[in-house]
Amino acid sequence: MSYLFPNYGRWPIRITKGEGNYLWDEAGNRYLDLVSGIAVTSLGNVPHRVKVKVQEQLNTLWHCSNLFEIPIQEKLAEKLVSLTCGDRAFFCNSGAEANEAAIKLARRYAQKIKKQDRYEVITFEQSFHGRTLATLTATGQAKVKDGFAPLPDGFMTVPYNDAAALRAAITDKTCAVMLELVQGEGGVNPASPAFVEQVQALCAEHDLLLIVDEVQTGIGRTGKWFAYQHYNIEPDIITMAKGLGSGFPIGAIVGKEKLAEAFGPGTHGTTFGGNPLACSSGLATLETMEEEGYLARVAEMGAYFMAKLEQLSAVRPEIVGVRGKGLMLGVELAFEVADVIAKMRERGILLLQAGPNVLRLLPPFTVETEEIDRAIAALDDVLNTVTHTV
Repeated sequence: MSYLFPNYGRWPIRITKGEGNYLWDEAGNRYLDLVSGIAVTSLGNVPHRVKVKVQEQLNTLWHCSNLFEIPIQEKLAEKLVSLTCGDRAFFCNSGAEANEAAIKLARRYAQKIKKQDRYEVITFEQSFHGRTLATLTATGQAKVKDGFAPLPDGFMTVPYNDAAALRAAITDKTCAVMLELVQGEGGVNPASPAFVEQVQALCAEHDLLLIVDEVQTGIGRTGKWFAYQHYNIEPDIITMAKGLGSGFPIGAIVGKEKLAEAFGPGTHGTTFGGNPLACSSGLATLETMEEEGYLARVAEMGAYFMAKLEQLSAVRPEIVGVRGKGLMLGVELAFEVADVIAKMRERGILLLQAGPNVLRLLPPFTVETEEIDRAIAALDDVLNTVTHTV
């Protein structure tokens, strides 16, 4: 009997150790980790430089609350501002909390600073923004909302990559648009450049805030610090979490200076957000990536992985399509992927899914070409063994 709620569909292995690009279970079996804790351990498992900084912080101060000024929090905020088009940062503990903060900030900016009765946020079908009541309502997938009624008012969902639908949905109650530039949970779906520029233009035309959800795409996952930097846009608010702390719980928003007045003392807060331990891991992660040139490596390894997947797709009719950016890749199959993931796991390779028919590949930025080749060969072999109809 387990004493845990059964809300996770867990794999039948118990992970006890991680190092670099590999995980080990309690039986000593080794797995090539192409999951990265769902885009979290981007520098590999237990990256040395981050570990050293966290150990130093463990010996100094773990927690002091936001009643006090926290120097390392200021340093991390300054670093994030330098890497983005934003001016101010707020720290929390997760991606859902970051998106929740962005929603609150957008509403309060409209109502208290601009003196407008606006509160609606428009999101997109197949999006995923979190599991709080507000963020699951914002999410464009019905399955995450089942059984949680009544849901909060103030959200509207329209088709992705459809600027006409977005224009039609905007009303005098709309305060913001929230957009993933590559949908992760929804199937690894990149936004088209033309659509993204139209979203920015519509936000400018109607005086709306543009919130870009970079919880999964941020911190280098797509080959740039943030996915919006692939496009000709400047978001008002950027949310982030997963890759920021190399496994330590930390989330953040970065926003424009004009929004600062809306988040004055007492308007929003968190007990644990931005604590010294989390910020030390975040700062060490960013410094390691910057000093060791990881963005170029993500672009290089992502292009290599994509080319190998496209080569496999050309000879495997089971593969419907390959898509993604950097080291955030999706392989759509003509059938459900659960058996493929299980058989890959039996071969010592861990993959995710994104919807019933899509394999999601989120390797660490430290992945080697030999490991990519091994994964491709294993996938080719597995596709010979699964029962399916094409």
